[in-house]
Amino acid sequence: MNSLSYALLSLYAQAGSPQTTPPGATPPTDAPPPPTAADQAAIEAAKAAAEAKAAEAAGQGGEGLNLLTLFNKLEMVEKVVMVILAVCAIYSIALLIEKVWVMRANNSKIKEFLGAFRKANSVEEAEAIVRKLPSSGIKTMFDAGMGEVRKTQDLGLYTMRDARDHTMQRVASAMQIKQNDHLEELGSSMTFLASIGSNAPFIGLFGTVWGIMNAFVGIVQTQSTSLVAVAPGIAGALLATAAGLLAAIPAVLIYNFSAKQISKTGGKYEDFASEFIALVSRDMDRRGA
Repeated sequence: MNSLSYALLSLYAQAGSPQTTPPGATPPTDAPPPPTAADQAAIEAAKAAAEAKAAEAAGQGGEGLNLLTLFNKLEMVEKVVMVILAVCAIYSIALLIEKVWVMRANNSKIKEFLGAFRKANSVEEAEAIVRKLPSSGIKTMFDAGMGEVRKTQDLGLYTMRDARDHTMQRVASAMQIKQNDHLEELGSSMTFLASIGSNAPFIGLFGTVWGIMNAFVGIVQTQSTSLVAVAPGIAGALLATAAGLLAAIPAVLIYNFSAKQISKTGGKYEDFASEFIALVSRDMDRRGA
């Protein structure tokens, strides 16, 4: 009986004593309590709000593909840059149309003038033929040279061999002055075209740098690096670079076209001046004989 009581007391003591964890073993942990109905409702509401916000951002990203929408979202500095570049591009295209029309009309007049002038055998005959032709730059050169010939004739020096060199110099100088005046007129706005071609890309780059800087500031403020949030700002910034190139490329093309045409026209004017001086020289020799 005493041994049975002793065994029961030992079992009771073991059941009531705290359990110890053996070395190296993981202590048992209590399972987390199941979420309540209120917590589950809050989680579902947060998920719904996040999905709605993502859908709204996606819709705004789709609108960002419109160039007008991108322009409306630009900062004031970027809008000013875009307006300046747009004006430069429009002016460059207008100059392209004007230069092409002027150069073609001038080349046509030169061709018509030279065809008529080369039929003359004397300065008087050339003067009679040229008088019927329309006004042009090459005709002003002829009028200037012919004016010096008439002044020499009025002084009675036209048939004098000693005065020939001086007469030729005066005729050449008068024609050179008119040639330079007309070439300068043809080259009007060339400096402006060169300025647009060289500076427009940098103006557009300034707008791009400004827009990207604002895009990074927006990332810091919104604490979001989502592409949907950043893309409109970066796209608007790149729009300034595109506008700069759009203004610069036509300006460079027009400048090169105009420079080439002016050079060709100057060569034709110099050739005509040589022909006119040769005609005067032959006429002086015939009368002085």
